[in-house]
Amino acid sequence: MTFQAIVIDKDANGRYRAEQRVLADEALPEGDVTVGVQYSTINYKDGLAITGKAPVVRKFPLVAGIDFSGVVEQSTHPEWKPGDRVVLNGWGVGESHSGGLGQLARVKGDWLVPLPDGLSARQAMAIGTAGYTAMLCVMALEKHGVRPADGDILVTGANGGVGTVAISLLGKLGYRVVASTGRLGEAEFLKQLGAAEVIDRGELSAPGKPLGKERWAGVVDAVGSHTLANACATTRYRGAVAACGLAQGMDFPASVAPFILRGITLYGIDSVMAPQALRREAWQRLARDLDLAKLDAITREISLGEALQAGQDILDGKIRGRVVVNVSNG
Repeated sequence: MTFQAIVIDKDANGRYRAEQRVLADEALPEGDVTVGVQYSTINYKDGLAITGKAPVVRKFPLVAGIDFSGVVEQSTHPEWKPGDRVVLNGWGVGESHSGGLGQLARVKGDWLVPLPDGLSARQAMAIGTAGYTAMLCVMALEKHGVRPADGDILVTGANGGVGTVAISLLGKLGYRVVASTGRLGEAEFLKQLGAAEVIDRGELSAPGKPLGKERWAGVVDAVGSHTLANACATTRYRGAVAACGLAQGMDFPASVAPFILRGITLYGIDSVMAPQALRREAWQRLARDLDLAKLDAITREISLGEALQAGQDILDGKIRGRVVVNVSNG
């Protein structure tokens, strides 16, 4: 059996390349479940992997794609049987284990989550790792005790995958959302998703003061660097910040002042190795709390062959919302 896939490799001279190839099923890695992949997506990390702009991929050759949805074809795992609908995010897939930008995937059954009732395989990848991460951020704020009556929630990187889903989730849950973006021309789009206010990312992206005016009861940050530092500096007393990304940078040029003078909490949100119970809770919440009509409105479908250009586009800030890859469409 052969299948199409986006493969990342290095040649004999160490030159990095990503290309579409036809593979035999013997090329699949070890695992106890084989999945017929229906959809994948393009996340920021996929863009880094496809372009080679960061050392995301740690094994060569490797099928790209950090997540996928599909149907189990073969299984020796006790929980899964042929025909089961499943979704996968993280666990090193697309980094050290061949991933979802291919028509077949073989993985450990322990990595899979059942696709919740009410979600299609396409919708699951419109959510993807970005949306699943957004849900983890929202859950962290909720468990901290942040409630809609407490005040504004800041969402940075608002036009990205995490940002758009976070805005939609928070808006539906009754929070007043302030969206920070570098694309103010998209302000109306963000308000349609659920943002009450849109601000220029320039208000947060430059070096700032150790403490600023208290503005946010909570923050979902996908940007890092000065933006995260300024978000912390302007979070209200005993508020919370959920940090999950590094689009501006992985540095954190901040002060301890917001933490010891205002008692704020910074939550690091890891979607890659999150335990199964948390994953399943997040996916059930997404099926229940996400406005699927709004999800469809921010989703664009591409073919497997178009994934290579999409990887560059997401790094260049040219992608709004979510892109799903129909892997059956080579």
